Amino acid sequence: MPDKLIRLSKSCLSEAEKNAVMGVLDREFLGMGTEVRQFEEMLTDFFGRPAVCVSTGTAALHLALQAADIGAGDEVLVQTLTYIASFQAISATGATPVPCDVDTDTLCLDWRDAEKRLTSKTKAIMPVHYAGGVGELDEIYAFAKKNSLRVIEDASHAFGTTYKGKKVGGFGDISCFSFDGIKNITSGEGGCVVTDDEKVLQNVRDARLLGVEKDTEKRFSGERSWDFDVTAQGWRYHMSNIMAAIGIEQLKRFSNNAIKRQKIALLYDSYFKDIDVEIIHHNYKNVVPHIYVLQLPDGVDRFLIRDKLRIDGIETGVHFKNNHHLSLYNSAAQRIDKAEKIFETLLSIPLHPDITEQNVWKVIDSIRRLL
Repeated sequence: MPDKLIRLSKSCLSEAEKNAVMGVLDREFLGMGTEVRQFEEMLTDFFGRPAVCVSTGTAALHLALQAADIGAGDEVLVQTLTYIASFQAISATGATPVPCDVDTDTLCLDWRDAEKRLTSKTKAIMPVHYAGGVGELDEIYAFAKKNSLRVIEDASHAFGTTYKGKKVGGFGDISCFSFDGIKNITSGEGGCVVTDDEKVLQNVRDARLLGVEKDTEKRFSGERSWDFDVTAQGWRYHMSNIMAAIGIEQLKRFSNNAIKRQKIALLYDSYFKDIDVEIIHHNYKNVVPHIYVLQLPDGVDRFLIRDKLRIDGIETGVHFKNNHHLSLYNSAAQRIDKAEKIFETLLSIPLHPDITEQNVWKVIDSIRRLL
């Protein structure tokens, strides 16, 4: 096996992030304070509307749902082909995630299938922006408006993607992002909720600090709330200054890293469009891809392909197992034809800003040989 593995994904860091973390450590204020406030301000400028930072992308989804009054007895429509975080965030509120099918072209939520699963208990819909694309977002919002549903976008894959000239997160109801180690920007762990809904924003600010009301303002000024009230369930979901310090530097470098991701995806596109695999056809002028996914031909042994690529020094993945096959959520499942068939063909190949063009061509050549 080659000594140097071409990794599927990785944290792409510079000396700036390391120095920023050391600055926080030197000041010995590691909790939520100046850096978190600065990161929120920068994200607010980036999206053009308020952003609130939390400890993970899952926490962002959980708090957004809770802040939108989603809870026990409610149902939330969500595509089954997504990371478990989407489903866990819904069930954490006491609500039930209702697994829906995906569109075969975009692998995003099929709102027509979701419409069939609508009940009197349905209170929200969670489109997942798979691989950085947004699917039929206008149609999803029209469907939500018609049925008086909140829209909580799981935009974990889509940081930097634009739709009709606007950044994802810069419009719509509520958008949630992840900043974990391999996302388009990282803060080590972390996430944010973006919305114009001031009630939702304040609820998220309070709930991330165990429900302590108005504690955010105290933390940002280096103080604590000693005499306080709590009127709603909260969680320890706030972001730390260490995480925010990384995120600040990542955001400064985002434009360059976004271009690198787009160039890699375009290079893959230029080759894979002419061989017997299916790809998601994105306009990479607008989409900043988080992952690059192939759908292998019927009959190809995905596990054998993965093993042989590993021998060639190429790491691969599978994004994602359908959630309705997981034991916790299986009882809610109905047959979901397209997502089930698509899952069996999925193979994710290396995509991150540190990949060289030589790496990309090695991946392409190895897949061509194996297929």
